[in-house]
Amino acid sequence: MNLNDLHIFRSVVREGGITRAAHQLHRVPSNVTTRIKQFEERLGVALFRREGRSLTLTDAGRTLLGHADKLLQLADLAEQELRSGIVRGVLRLGSLESAAGARLPPILSAFHAQNPNVTIELQTGTTRAMLRQLELFEVEAAFVSEPFERGNLSSMPAFDEELVLITARGVPTVRHAVELGGRTVVAFPHGCSYRQRLIEWLTEGGASPQRVLEMSSYHAIVACVAAGTGAAIVPAEVLDHAVLSTAVERHSLPPHLRINRTHLVWPGAASEPLQALIALLPSARVNERAA
Repeated sequence: MNLNDLHIFRSVVREGGITRAAHQLHRVPSNVTTRIKQFEERLGVALFRREGRSLTLTDAGRTLLGHADKLLQLADLAEQELRSGIVRGVLRLGSLESAAGARLPPILSAFHAQNPNVTIELQTGTTRAMLRQLELFEVEAAFVSEPFERGNLSSMPAFDEELVLITARGVPTVRHAVELGGRTVVAFPHGCSYRQRLIEWLTEGGASPQRVLEMSSYHAIVACVAAGTGAAIVPAEVLDHAVLSTAVERHSLPPHLRINRTHLVWPGAASEPLQALIALLPSARVNERAA
């Protein structure tokens, strides 16, 4: 339905006739009459009942008038928002639980302060799960951890995580992967990058876990390790905020495992809300200062 037709129709109603509407629209009366007739033909209904030289709305015309007011108001609002330069809409994000719990709160708080007209919807999961949600367009962008397959995704570093190995209190310092051979590994389900790193480290050392106990949250992982169930790799920042952080033993990992980078990834061109979020990431601010 053409907005111009709706505008002409509403003008005829408001002005009470073709001649006054034509004057207000800066058109000749014959042009307004033709546009109304063509509009009625396209809709297949009469919008006006012609009684001598006056026009009266039909039932169909009264129905259309209500919709016309709403549609034209919505068009005006859309134009005003676009011209205002204010970022609006919904930003659907995916994130690792570690990033959502420890890294994102101050960033999302700053984002909300700067962009109050944008609603953020946040989902958490493993790196593999987040990449799958991107593929299905269930989220617009996601924070994922190395290693991951970038494919055709755009990517930028978001922040670095220091990873630590944790065991129950009293376990001697673990320096080599082989010392974990035969123990239980506590980790997120398949698709977790940190789990993959731990298994690869064990494999490099010629060791393998007795079993892998899968948990769905860091609180559960830390609690299980504290109870003596097994060993796990967790981000130090997350552990610092965990309730049972002092109930586990921390062990340093080898340099090639200790620092792990989290990336923000997204398909296609970044929307305005996503661009606003990117500008708040630590790596973006570092690049800004360097420039």
